[in-house]
Amino acid sequence: MLAYNVPIGTVAEAIRRSNNEVGGGVIEVAEHENAVRGRGYIHSLADLESIPVKVSADGTPVTLRDLGQVHLGPEQRRGLAELNGQGEVVGGIVIMRQRQNALNVIEGLKRRLREVQGSLPPGVRVVVTYDRSELIQRAVHTLRHELLQEMLIVSAVIVLFLFHFRSALIPILTLPIAVVLAFIPMARMGLTANIMSLGGIAVAIGAMVDASIIMVENVHKKLEAWEASGRQGAREDAIVHALKEVGRPIFFALLVITVSFLPIFTLEATEGRLFKPLAFTKTFSMAFAALLAVTLTPALAAWFIRGRIRAESEHPVSRLLVHWYAPVVRFAVRRRRLVVFAAALLLLSTIPVFLRLGSEFMPPLNEGTLLYMPTAPPGMSDTEASSVLQQMDRRLRSVPEVETVFGKIGRARTATDPAPLSMVETVVSLKPESQWRKGMTWERLIADMDRRMRFPGMPNIWWMPIQTRNEMLATGVRSAVGVKVFGPSPRDAQRLRRTCHRRLLPRFRRPPR
Repeated sequence: MLAYNVPIGTVAEAIRRSNNEVGGGVIEVAEHENAVRGRGYIHSLADLESIPVKVSADGTPVTLRDLGQVHLGPEQRRGLAELNGQGEVVGGIVIMRQRQNALNVIEGLKRRLREVQGSLPPGVRVVVTYDRSELIQRAVHTLRHELLQEMLIVSAVIVLFLFHFRSALIPILTLPIAVVLAFIPMARMGLTANIMSLGGIAVAIGAMVDASIIMVENVHKKLEAWEASGRQGAREDAIVHALKEVGRPIFFALLVITVSFLPIFTLEATEGRLFKPLAFTKTFSMAFAALLAVTLTPALAAWFIRGRIRAESEHPVSRLLVHWYAPVVRFAVRRRRLVVFAAALLLLSTIPVFLRLGSEFMPPLNEGTLLYMPTAPPGMSDTEASSVLQQMDRRLRSVPEVETVFGKIGRARTATDPAPLSMVETVVSLKPESQWRKGMTWERLIADMDRRMRFPGMPNIWWMPIQTRNEMLATGVRSAVGVKVFGPSPRDAQRLRRTCHRRLLPRFRRPPR
C-alpha cells in the first residue's frame, strides 16, 4: 500500500463501491419494459481480489491482489466453554427431536460415543457433563420402591389385624397387575415413562390398594359370622355374599376418584404438557384397579381366604384398639355439639395459616444436578469472560460434593441458544449423596456454594437444568421471582427499575419469621 501510495480509506471505499447493485433504467423489448441492473455483489475471494483500487501512472489497474493477501478471517467469538476450572474445551449439545424417548436417545448416543472414542487423537477424550438418564432411572427406581413399600405395608396391616397371611397375597398380586395393565394404554398413546407419568402411578397406588383391603376385611367378617352361626350354607356362598356387599360401592368409589382427575385434561400450553401424562396414568391405574376389584379380587379371595378365620374378639390388637376407641366414641356422641364446635373452631384457626402460605406453579424437582446462572454486566469482553468463567469453575470444583463442573458463557454455534456473553450457564454434577460430607443436605450445599461464589456485579442464581428450561419457556425470567419493567423510554424504564428495587429490597432482606 505504501509502494502504490494507497491509503486504507481508499481500499475500504473501493470494496464498498464494488459490493452493490446499480440500476440502469429500462429498455423496451417487444413492446414490454425490461429493467436493467448491474449485479455487483461479491460472492467469493476471487471477486475481492479482482476489485480495482486505483490506476497506476502507466494505466495499469491496481487490484486488491496487488496490495496484499485476501483470505477469510475467523468468525467473531460470542461464546466459550470450560471444564473443572482447568481451561477451555470444546462442548457439544445434543438436541432431541419432539416426541422421542429421552432414555433411548441417550443410550444410543452413549453407544455411538463408545464407537468413536477409539478414533479420537491421542489425549482427546469425551467427558459427559450432564446425563438426564440418571434422573429417569431414579424416577423408575422410586416407582419400584413405592410399589414394594406399599405391598409390604399392606401385607403387614392385613397380617397384623387379621392374623391371616394368605389374605395378604390378594393386594400383593392385584397392585402390580393394575400397574402393569396401565402401561398398555400408555404405550398405545405414545406416553413415555417420564417423571410426570410415573408420578401419576405413584399417586394412584394409595387408593388402588383400598379396594382389596376393604374386600378382604369384609370377607373375614362374613366368614366370622358364618362360623359363629354354625356354618350354615356353603363357605363359598358366604364369600360371594361378602364380595357382592362391598363390590358395587368400591367399584363406583374408584370410578369417582378416576373421574375427579378429568378436569386436568382441559389444561393447555405448558400446564397441559406437564400434567396430562400424570392425569392419564392415574386414570388408567384407577380404572384398572376398579376393574380388578370386581373380577380378579373375588377370584383370589375365594382361592386364598381359607383355613381358620379368627374372630375380632380373639385379636389382641383389635381388642386393644377397641378398648381405647370406645370411650372416645361415647364421648363424641354424648358431647356432639361440643365436638362439632371444636372441629369448626380448629378449621377456622387454619385460615390465617393458609393465607400466609405461598403459592407456586409447580414444586421444584430435585434433579440431582445444579445449574449455576449468574448474570454478568453487559459489555464484558471474551477475554475477561474466559478468565471469570475459569475462576468460577475452579471454585465450584473445590467443593467436596461436586463431581464435574462444565461452564458455558455466551452462545453456542446454534440458533437455539441466543445467549449474550453476559449470560453464564454452569452445569454442576454432584457426587452420590453417600459420598457427601457428614450432615450435608441439599439446602446446606447450595448455601455453601453461594458463599464461595462472590463476584462483583454478578448475582448468583441456583437452579436445576429442567426447572430452568421450564421457567424460561413459561416466563422468560431466569429466577423463581422476577419483575419485568416496561417504560416509554430507556430513562423512564431505568427510573421504574430503581423504584422497584428500592421498595422490594427491604422485604427480601427481612429475616424469616
